[in-house]
Amino acid sequence: MENLTIYLPGILLAYSAFLLAIASPGPNILAVIGTSMSVGRSSGMALALGVATGSFTWALLTVFGLSAILATYASALLAIKIFGGLYLLWLAYKSLRSATSSHDIEATELAGGRRTPLGYLKRGYIIQMTNPKAALAWIAIISLGLKQGAPIWVAAVIVIGTFVLSIAIHLMYAALFSTPVMVRLYGRSRRIIQGVLGTFFALAGLRLLTSRG
Repeated sequence: MENLTIYLPGILLAYSAFLLAIASPGPNILAVIGTSMSVGRSSGMALALGVATGSFTWALLTVFGLSAILATYASALLAIKIFGGLYLLWLAYKSLRSATSSHDIEATELAGGRRTPLGYLKRGYIIQMTNPKAALAWIAIISLGLKQGAPIWVAAVIVIGTFVLSIAIHLMYAALFSTPVMVRLYGRSRRIIQGVLGTFFALAGLRLLTSRG
């Protein structure tokens, strides 16, 4: 892994964007929280593993897709970075707007009745894979970590690292939010979380739009 110091800032920025993104209560997080509260911790953990696997799949699809595009059209990286930057600015707007809203999170049990652990794992995977925002988010995340001419190991480090983080964070959600107390605590800190998210996404988006490499 030559020239690690050149690519390390981008890798860490991609990790940071991913961590803050899953701190936001989207459909996948709310499903994990709702299942842990309504059904039980083990079912929530099975769902969480499915969500994490779906996230890993999106990451792989994004990396291979972008690599194929860049192999054919080297100049496409600029367009990808512009798209990623604009999407991050859109996320910043939504997060900051949510931070000023009084609407609390709504974590409920999944429709369709109770399932086996394997059933919850499959359901978590489907939830993540059918979320179009996940694809857009991964384009932005990968764009943050990639520089022009970056070797393949950079993308591999981003994908594997975020997969490990995804498993750890989603399992943590399932373990912590098996009690209503944690949901109330999370709800109280929601505005702060969304404010931090909005600020970070705005800075990351501007960085992508002004990046030359």
